[in-house]
Amino acid sequence: MTNSLSQAAASAERPPLLTRPLLLRFVSMVGATVSFFLLLSAVPAHAGRGGAGLVTGALMLSTVLGELAGPWIVARWGNRGPLTAGLLLLGAPAAALPVSDGLGWTVAVCLVRGLGFALTLVAGGALTAALIPAQRRGEGLALVGLVGGVPSLVALPLGVWLAGNVGYGPVTVAAGVAALAAVPSVPGLREGPRTPGAGPKSLGMVGAVRLAGLRRPAQVFATTALAAGILVTFLPLAVERAPAGVATAALLVQSATATAARWAAGRYGDRRGSARLVVPGLLLSAAGMAVMAAVSSPVAVLVGAVVFGTGFGTAQNATLALMYSRVSRASYGTVSALWNLAYDGGMGVGAAGFGLVAGHTGYAWAFLLTALLMLGALAPAVRDRLGRPAGSALPGRLDDLP
Repeated sequence: MTNSLSQAAASAERPPLLTRPLLLRFVSMVGATVSFFLLLSAVPAHAGRGGAGLVTGALMLSTVLGELAGPWIVARWGNRGPLTAGLLLLGAPAAALPVSDGLGWTVAVCLVRGLGFALTLVAGGALTAALIPAQRRGEGLALVGLVGGVPSLVALPLGVWLAGNVGYGPVTVAAGVAALAAVPSVPGLREGPRTPGAGPKSLGMVGAVRLAGLRRPAQVFATTALAAGILVTFLPLAVERAPAGVATAALLVQSATATAARWAAGRYGDRRGSARLVVPGLLLSAAGMAVMAAVSSPVAVLVGAVVFGTGFGTAQNATLALMYSRVSRASYGTVSALWNLAYDGGMGVGAAGFGLVAGHTGYAWAFLLTALLMLGALAPAVRDRLGRPAGSALPGRLDDLP
């Protein structure tokens, strides 16, 4: 009898994670991810050297603009409508890419698809957070990262291979079908009743940035994302004199350890609190970059990739779980947008700025300087850990305001 009561209490404390709505959400997540990453490199390759930068720039610009507008859109129309619109804007234009090889047409399609992808990130992220039990948020977000990460790793090189071996037209159609086929799964994602004027209002992006309890974790994650953008872009160039396969192995190890660290951080965060993990995640990320400064040593590069991947995965999970825990459900879309902006913006700034620095210092010193720069994010991380975040003078969550 006592054992039965104990098991029932444990079950109540840890509600089921893999519910039918969350599994349905995985369908739309995989569809959007495959559609986006199949064409991420295939379209620039088809556009050629003269247009590659322009089409990628247009795609990322509209993605960032869509992320900025996303919180307002989901506050006005909920999550399922914008998620459906995002899948349609991501899928239908992809299938239309072969209509013309003109650069103007390709850029226009990329602008539309970037907006669609942003809506799937913001609205989809808010829905995902709402479908994960608060008691298992860290573990749930780790699982979500795995479900979204594996298709991206497969689809990115697959898109280039298919375009070169099967044809550009078939791969664009496949990308379109991947997103459109996920649309029927969206109606099953129940949001619950929306009662205008009841409960806390959704934070806008400006309001979210003003709240230190959201801004500080986003700053820390943006710093680690900056380093991730550098590794993905420049590590193969930095170790080009090393034995063949070192860069590939390092990037694979980094990705694998980041995935494992996200899962471990999620389980730990659910039991002890995600706030404990933000500073260790940052420090491990910086340490990994510092170790990889020894670019002439394959062992150092591989060890550094393991250390960085552990820190990056920890920071990924901890910052997102922490930010969701500090707002009500009405502001999940804003948190999703702010975190994804930190991700995209950090990677973009890192890739753009590192090249300028490395041109003057060389790769080894540039990696070391990046590690030192990352330590600057310790200030907001420690302030956030030691005291109640600014903006939370009232009891409850940061957006529990009339």
